[in-house]
Amino acid sequence: MIRVVLPHHLRTLARVGNEVQVELNGSVTVRGVLDALELQYPALRGTIRDHETKKRRPLVRFFACGEDISHEPLDAPLPDAIANGTEPFFIMGAIAGG
Repeated sequence: MIRVVLPHHLRTLARVGNEVQVELNGSVTVRGVLDALELQYPALRGTIRDHETKKRRPLVRFFACGEDISHEPLDAPLPDAIANGTEPFFIMGAIAGG
């Protein structure tokens, strides 16, 4: 099971607590985690990534083991600590302003 921590607005939308767990049927990648998350919580479809292009939304960030991996390829393997559930995969909402 992969542990995923969602930002407050997505927790509210999905009606879940701080952390959710998803099961992957393939490689442990960002794409795999997002596919499983959207399958388990359909209300999140289109909120984290674009409906058509499947690219990350501009104000959403991904963190694995304390590192921002938002610009890494979606099919790059996630660290073992994420794959074995020791560490959670974080989805964060970026803050913008001027």
